[in-house]
Amino acid sequence: MSSRPEFYPSLQQPLFTRLVQSVSPLIGRGLFRVSLRVSLEDLAMLRSLWGERVVLMPNHPTFDDPIVLFMLGARAGELLHFLAADGTFKDFQGKIIQRLGAYSIRRGVGDRASIAHTLELLKKPQTRLVIFPEGGCSFQNDTVMPFRPGAVQMPFQAIARIAKRTGMVPNCHLIPVSLKYRYVQPMTGVIERTLRQLEQALGTVPQTGDFYPRLRQVGEAVLTKIEREYQTHDGRSDLNERIQNIRHLILTTCEQQLEIPPNESLPVRERVYKILFLLEAAEEPVPNHEAIYRDVLRLLNFDALYDGYVAEVPTPERFLDTLTRLEREVFDIDQPKAKSHRRAYLKLGQPINLADYWADYRRDRTATVEHITDTIHTAVQTNLTKLGEQTRSQVVPLP
Repeated sequence: MSSRPEFYPSLQQPLFTRLVQSVSPLIGRGLFRVSLRVSLEDLAMLRSLWGERVVLMPNHPTFDDPIVLFMLGARAGELLHFLAADGTFKDFQGKIIQRLGAYSIRRGVGDRASIAHTLELLKKPQTRLVIFPEGGCSFQNDTVMPFRPGAVQMPFQAIARIAKRTGMVPNCHLIPVSLKYRYVQPMTGVIERTLRQLEQALGTVPQTGDFYPRLRQVGEAVLTKIEREYQTHDGRSDLNERIQNIRHLILTTCEQQLEIPPNESLPVRERVYKILFLLEAAEEPVPNHEAIYRDVLRLLNFDALYDGYVAEVPTPERFLDTLTRLEREVFDIDQPKAKSHRRAYLKLGQPINLADYWADYRRDRTATVEHITDTIHTAVQTNLTKLGEQTRSQVVPLP
């Protein structure tokens, strides 16, 4: 049995957090190759909610997003708490981020300790909490995956407890946050070098010239390799159908090995997180543990991938979104480093005060949570698209 704690609470030390905030721009540029861009109006809006409960709900395109939100807290002069995946707390880094305000959640299972901690934090009127409603990295800079309703349900539960105790319905503001990365220098050389490394590793015919045909060739080679591992290939030429087919096959195979009844109504990620939880919580060795673990990480890597993502808007970011996924698969790299320095653009949407929806929530909890979740998702995607239009400076030519 694992000796790791089942829950890691926030142990935020305000003075230590303020100290780290003061050097966070240097940490961002030096360690993560990222700097923050956010408007004065958005900072003023966040500061105007001083004394109120606030939950920031950003999209989650990369593993570096928490440092960007941490820098936002520094710019706004706010101490933030962060809900983070349990695996983030495995080493010394976990001890540091706990003291900066992060706490854990075990995905794929109702984590009662994490939910209880969230509710305790939200009892305090000045709580600033960051929840990534996608539940994990999308690895895509321009699109937002479906949001998990728990990100809205937990603040409502906190309101219900406070209202029951005090007889008053408190304010709790949910803020959609759109996060977009842009490289600050031309990336043509980086794309060429990355393609060449993948072509050599896969043994595909080396090419020169247009990037997009080469990207498709590398992507198809990776897909064919995975299909061969699973001894399946139905001859269809449509890449999206093949991606969907192999994704379904890997998922159901992993569930069968762990004797998990398949639930087609759940999103792929929810099913994957349940598999990961069972692997990590198992008291006895799980047969084929390493193979199952590799395959579920593969599912997360390719969950939001689809053919045409790059062709729709051929920016360096979309090329490198896809190439980074392929590198993770081919070179077995969990978290590839950023290819170059990036600007992270943040746009805060209109706050939603849950107190305004309290009567609706009491009448129909499920419908109200779904409505607000969809509203926030739409706001994040809308502002993400606008950020793309406002900040786009590079386009990689397609043939």
